[in-house]
Amino acid sequence: PLSGVSLSAQPPGGQVALGDRLVLSCAVAKGTGPLSFSWHQGALAKLLGTSPRLELHHVGDKDSGQYLCWASNGDSVAKSPALNITVL
Repeated sequence: PLSGVSLSAQPPGGQVALGDRLVLSCAVAKGTGPLSFSWHQGALAKLLGTSPRLELHHVGDKDSGQYLCWASNGDSVAKSPALNITVL
């Protein structure tokens, strides 16, 4: 099974200026097989992307909130802890 799914943000700290670029990266510490990823924001759980990186080129007010990455290897799915992003 997959475990140790983690998120990191660039710029670090989860704070990004309005109109700037935000890059989120998802990593898996343990797990085998071809990995697939999905990105979700907040309670909506709307699908935002399916690669290990999520890039928002011009963040807006609506981009503030919690982000999660789900990783799957076909047999199991693991979620990252939520990462809180604040648009300044």
